[in-house]
Amino acid sequence: MNGLFISFEGIDGAGKSTHIAGLAEALSNKGCKVTLTREPGGTSLAEKLRTLILNDPMDALTESLLIFAARRDHVQTVIRPALARGEVVLCDRFTDATYAYQGAGRGFDLDLLKTLEKWVHGTRASHVAYGLQADSMLQPNLTYWFDLAPELAAKRLANARVPDKFESQPVVFFEAVRDGYHVRALADPHRFARIEANQSKEEVFADVIQVAKDRGYL
Repeated sequence: MNGLFISFEGIDGAGKSTHIAGLAEALSNKGCKVTLTREPGGTSLAEKLRTLILNDPMDALTESLLIFAARRDHVQTVIRPALARGEVVLCDRFTDATYAYQGAGRGFDLDLLKTLEKWVHGTRASHVAYGLQADSMLQPNLTYWFDLAPELAAKRLANARVPDKFESQPVVFFEAVRDGYHVRALADPHRFARIEANQSKEEVFADVIQVAKDRGYL
Protein backbone atom coordinates (compact mmCIF):
# COMPACT_ATOMS: atom_id res chain seq x y z
CA MET A 1 0.00 0.00 0.00
CA ASN A 2 1.45 3.32 -1.11
CA GLY A 3 -1.44 5.55 -0.10
CA LEU A 4 -1.85 7.73 2.97
CA PHE A 5 -4.35 7.07 5.75
CA ILE A 6 -5.39 9.96 8.02
CA SER A 7 -8.04 9.73 10.73
CA PHE A 8 -9.88 12.50 12.58
CA GLU A 9 -10.80 11.91 16.23
CA GLY A 10 -12.33 13.74 19.16
CA ILE A 11 -15.40 13.85 21.38
CA ASP A 12 -18.73 14.91 19.90
CA GLY A 13 -18.73 18.67 19.46
CA ALA A 14 -14.95 19.04 19.19
CA GLY A 15 -15.23 20.19 15.58
CA LYS A 16 -13.28 17.51 13.74
CA SER A 17 -15.94 17.03 11.04
CA THR A 18 -15.79 20.72 10.22
CA HIS A 19 -12.18 20.52 9.08
CA ILE A 20 -11.91 17.16 7.35
CA ALA A 21 -13.44 18.55 4.15
CA GLY A 22 -11.02 21.48 4.24
CA LEU A 23 -8.01 19.19 4.40
CA ALA A 24 -9.48 17.08 1.61
CA GLU A 25 -9.70 20.19 -0.56
CA ALA A 26 -6.15 21.24 0.29
CA LEU A 27 -4.79 17.81 -0.60
CA SER A 28 -6.84 17.67 -3.81
CA ASN A 29 -5.44 21.07 -4.83
CA LYS A 30 -1.95 19.54 -4.48
CA GLY A 31 -2.89 16.80 -6.93
CA CYS A 32 -3.78 14.06 -4.47
CA LYS A 33 -6.65 11.68 -5.10
CA VAL A 34 -8.68 11.80 -1.89
CA THR A 35 -11.22 9.35 -0.50
CA LEU A 36 -13.34 11.03 2.19
CA THR A 37 -15.19 8.62 4.45
CA ARG A 38 -16.45 8.07 8.00
CA GLU A 39 -17.09 5.56 10.77
CA PRO A 40 -19.32 3.97 11.65
CA GLY A 41 -20.25 3.97 7.98
CA GLY A 42 -18.50 4.39 4.67
CA THR A 43 -20.29 1.52 2.89
CA SER A 44 -23.92 0.64 2.31
CA LEU A 45 -23.78 -2.13 4.91
CA ALA A 46 -21.81 -0.06 7.43
CA GLU A 47 -24.24 2.87 7.12
CA LYS A 48 -27.12 0.55 8.00
CA LEU A 49 -25.19 -0.63 11.05
CA ARG A 50 -24.41 3.00 11.92
CA THR A 51 -28.11 3.73 12.28
CA LEU A 52 -28.47 0.87 14.75
CA ILE A 53 -25.31 1.77 16.67
CA LEU A 54 -26.20 5.44 17.11
CA ASN A 55 -29.84 4.98 17.99
CA ASP A 56 -30.77 1.55 19.35
CA PRO A 57 -30.16 0.58 22.99
CA MET A 58 -27.72 -2.32 23.38
CA ASP A 59 -25.03 -3.54 25.74
CA ALA A 60 -21.35 -2.68 25.28
CA LEU A 61 -20.43 -6.04 23.74
CA THR A 62 -23.18 -5.89 21.11
CA GLU A 63 -22.23 -2.29 20.38
CA SER A 64 -18.55 -3.16 19.96
CA LEU A 65 -19.27 -6.16 17.74
CA LEU A 66 -21.48 -4.10 15.45
CA ILE A 67 -18.89 -1.33 15.25
CA PHE A 68 -16.15 -3.76 14.28
CA ALA A 69 -18.45 -5.54 11.82
CA ALA A 70 -19.10 -2.20 10.12
CA ARG A 71 -15.37 -1.44 10.25
CA ARG A 72 -14.43 -4.76 8.65
CA ASP A 73 -16.66 -4.07 5.65
CA HIS A 74 -15.34 -0.52 5.46
CA VAL A 75 -11.70 -1.59 5.62
CA GLN A 76 -12.07 -4.36 3.07
CA THR A 77 -14.23 -2.55 0.50
CA VAL A 78 -13.14 1.09 0.81
CA ILE A 79 -10.00 1.82 2.83
CA ARG A 80 -7.59 -0.90 1.72
CA PRO A 81 -8.53 -0.64 -1.98
CA ALA A 82 -8.12 3.16 -1.91
CA LEU A 83 -4.71 2.88 -0.25
CA ALA A 84 -3.68 0.24 -2.80
CA ARG A 85 -4.53 2.74 -5.54
CA GLY A 86 -2.22 5.27 -3.88
CA GLU A 87 -5.00 7.55 -2.65
CA VAL A 88 -5.22 9.62 0.51
CA VAL A 89 -7.94 8.28 2.80
CA LEU A 90 -9.43 10.79 5.24
CA CYS A 91 -11.64 9.04 7.77
CA ASP A 92 -13.92 10.74 10.28
CA ARG A 93 -13.20 8.41 13.24
CA PHE A 94 -11.54 5.01 13.22
CA THR A 95 -10.57 2.45 15.87
CA ASP A 96 -9.23 5.01 18.36
CA ALA A 97 -12.85 6.11 18.76
CA THR A 98 -13.83 2.59 19.81
CA TYR A 99 -11.15 2.53 22.51
CA ALA A 100 -12.27 5.98 23.67
CA TYR A 101 -16.05 5.51 23.56
CA GLN A 102 -16.60 1.80 24.20
CA GLY A 103 -13.39 1.22 26.15
CA ALA A 104 -13.01 4.33 28.30
CA GLY A 105 -16.56 5.66 28.07
CA ARG A 106 -18.47 2.40 28.44
CA GLY A 107 -15.79 0.69 30.51
CA PHE A 108 -15.61 -2.23 28.08
CA ASP A 109 -12.85 -4.85 28.17
CA LEU A 110 -9.79 -3.36 26.42
CA ASP A 111 -8.23 -6.78 25.83
CA LEU A 112 -11.29 -7.87 23.88
CA LEU A 113 -11.17 -4.66 21.86
CA LYS A 114 -7.53 -5.43 21.04
CA THR A 115 -8.53 -8.87 19.81
CA LEU A 116 -11.30 -7.48 17.63
CA GLU A 117 -8.89 -4.85 16.31
CA LYS A 118 -6.43 -7.56 15.25
CA TRP A 119 -9.14 -9.53 13.49
CA VAL A 120 -10.53 -6.53 11.64
CA HIS A 121 -7.34 -4.59 10.85
CA GLY A 122 -5.34 -7.57 9.68
CA THR A 123 -5.14 -9.63 6.54
CA ARG A 124 -3.69 -12.98 7.63
CA ALA A 125 -5.35 -14.84 10.50
CA SER A 126 -3.67 -17.55 12.52
CA HIS A 127 -5.80 -20.69 12.63
CA VAL A 128 -4.31 -21.52 16.01
CA ALA A 129 -4.59 -18.31 18.01
CA TYR A 130 -6.99 -16.29 15.81
CA GLY A 131 -4.42 -13.50 15.90
CA LEU A 132 -2.75 -11.66 13.04
CA GLN A 133 0.77 -11.04 11.83
CA ALA A 134 2.11 -7.74 13.13
CA ASP A 135 3.12 -6.50 9.68
CA SER A 136 -0.43 -6.95 8.37
CA MET A 137 -2.05 -4.52 10.79
CA LEU A 138 -3.73 -1.46 9.29
CA GLN A 139 -3.32 1.79 11.21
CA PRO A 140 -3.58 5.45 10.19
CA ASN A 141 -0.34 7.19 9.26
CA LEU A 142 -1.61 10.27 11.08
CA THR A 143 -4.41 10.82 13.57
CA TYR A 144 -5.68 14.32 14.31
CA TRP A 145 -7.07 14.48 17.84
CA PHE A 146 -9.33 17.50 18.30
CA ASP A 147 -9.14 18.02 22.04
CA LEU A 148 -11.84 20.04 23.78
CA ALA A 149 -13.25 20.19 27.30
CA PRO A 150 -16.54 18.26 27.45
CA GLU A 151 -18.38 21.26 28.91
CA LEU A 152 -17.50 23.36 25.86
CA ALA A 153 -18.36 20.53 23.48
CA ALA A 154 -21.79 20.18 25.11
CA LYS A 155 -22.49 23.88 24.55
CA ARG A 156 -21.62 23.54 20.87
CA LEU A 157 -23.99 20.58 20.48
CA ALA A 158 -26.86 22.12 22.43
CA ASN A 159 -28.57 23.67 19.42
CA ALA A 160 -26.89 21.76 16.61
CA ARG A 161 -29.38 18.91 15.99
CA VAL A 162 -31.37 16.19 17.70
CA PRO A 163 -28.67 14.26 19.59
CA ASP A 164 -28.03 10.57 19.00
CA LYS A 165 -27.55 8.24 21.97
CA PHE A 166 -23.87 9.14 22.31
CA GLU A 167 -24.29 12.90 21.96
CA SER A 168 -26.96 12.81 24.67
CA GLN A 169 -24.63 11.24 27.22
CA PRO A 170 -23.75 13.29 30.35
CA VAL A 171 -20.56 15.31 30.65
CA VAL A 172 -18.96 12.67 32.89
CA PHE A 173 -19.16 10.19 30.01
CA PHE A 174 -17.30 12.54 27.69
CA GLU A 175 -14.70 13.22 30.35
CA ALA A 176 -13.95 9.49 30.33
CA VAL A 177 -13.91 9.45 26.52
CA ARG A 178 -11.50 12.39 26.46
CA ASP A 179 -9.25 10.55 28.92
CA GLY A 180 -9.40 7.51 26.63
CA TYR A 181 -8.14 9.59 23.71
CA HIS A 182 -5.38 10.97 25.91
CA VAL A 183 -4.22 7.46 26.77
CA ARG A 184 -4.20 6.48 23.09
CA ALA A 185 -2.22 9.60 22.17
CA LEU A 186 0.39 8.95 24.86
CA ALA A 187 0.79 5.37 23.66
CA ASP A 188 1.43 6.41 20.04
CA PRO A 189 2.77 9.98 20.06
CA HIS A 190 4.28 9.81 16.56
CA ARG A 191 0.91 8.98 14.99
CA PHE A 192 -1.19 11.43 17.01
CA ALA A 193 -1.29 15.18 16.48
CA ARG A 194 -3.25 16.99 19.20
CA ILE A 195 -5.24 19.95 17.93
CA GLU A 196 -6.38 22.55 20.46
CA ALA A 197 -10.06 22.75 19.51
CA ASN A 198 -10.92 25.71 21.78
CA GLN A 199 -9.95 28.23 19.11
CA SER A 200 -11.66 29.93 16.20
CA LYS A 201 -12.36 27.76 13.15
CA GLU A 202 -9.66 29.64 11.26
CA GLU A 203 -7.06 29.00 13.95
CA VAL A 204 -7.95 25.33 14.25
CA PHE A 205 -7.77 24.81 10.50
CA ALA A 206 -4.42 26.61 10.38
CA ASP A 207 -3.12 24.09 12.91
CA VAL A 208 -4.50 21.21 10.82
CA ILE A 209 -2.72 22.47 7.73
CA GLN A 210 0.51 23.08 9.64
CA VAL A 211 0.59 19.50 10.88
CA ALA A 212 0.12 18.24 7.32
CA LYS A 213 2.97 20.47 6.16
CA ASP A 214 5.22 19.34 9.01
CA ARG A 215 4.61 15.71 8.04
CA GLY A 216 5.43 16.46 4.41
CA TYR A 217 1.89 15.79 3.15
CA LEU A 218 1.38 19.31 1.82
